[in-house]
Amino acid sequence: MIAVELHQLLRSRRTWVTILMIDSLPTLVAVLLGVTEVGPRPGTGPAFLSAVLTDGTLFPLAAIAIVLPLFMPIAVSIVAGESIAGEAQQGTLRYLLVRPVARTRLLVAKLVSVMVFVLLTLAVVAATAYVTGTLLLGDAPVAATTTVSGTTLTQQELILRTLLALAYAMLSMFGVASIALCLSTFVDAPLGAALGTLAVLVASTLLLTLDAADSIAPYLLTRYWLAFVDLFRDPILWRDVVRGALLQVVYVAVFLGIAWANFATKDVKD
Repeated sequence: MIAVELHQLLRSRRTWVTILMIDSLPTLVAVLLGVTEVGPRPGTGPAFLSAVLTDGTLFPLAAIAIVLPLFMPIAVSIVAGESIAGEAQQGTLRYLLVRPVARTRLLVAKLVSVMVFVLLTLAVVAATAYVTGTLLLGDAPVAATTTVSGTTLTQQELILRTLLALAYAMLSMFGVASIALCLSTFVDAPLGAALGTLAVLVASTLLLTLDAADSIAPYLLTRYWLAFVDLFRDPILWRDVVRGALLQVVYVAVFLGIAWANFATKDVKD
């Protein structure tokens, strides 16, 4: 079942068009920075963007910071929201369940497909950003790459921390996917699941800007999304990274549990 879902994902033109659209923004930013050589002031704009004019190897991290708050969540919400509700809307869900396929197995297959989409997107964004960053932006040697704290990183340290940042970003999107997949088991329209997930994200982002919501801020879905920046401090500040990872694990466990409980007993009529 998982192989079938992955095959459909990789063969879908929409998958690659979506990835291309997400990848186009950081690529455009790299071109503009390379042409104008004018970047944001330190401390402003997406993380690492002010440093890439002198060190293009950091642009993959800036690219992740560009797409993570908005574009990736939208794409994940749509893809995950369509996973079950899309089958119901097309009338194929009933036929899938008629086969000797356990509902839990189908749910797992859909989730794996969504996370492979996230992995593909992040890999393409990071790879493209590395190429454009090294070609168009700062050409400092990799061994001289600096941390946010101003110390230098070796090539091995840079690769390891970048992989950790990618894993953290993927875990953050795992939380989004679990919410969208959960809503997808309750509704028969993919748009409803996607919009519901986006409503949660917008509410979380808005509440983080309100002082009155300080007491619940540590528990909001988007609170620690950009904590991967702390992986590039010296020494690494693990506090928010660990908190963010644990928070996403809780969201994933809760919403996937609800999705499984609902889907396992759902009466599929169409």
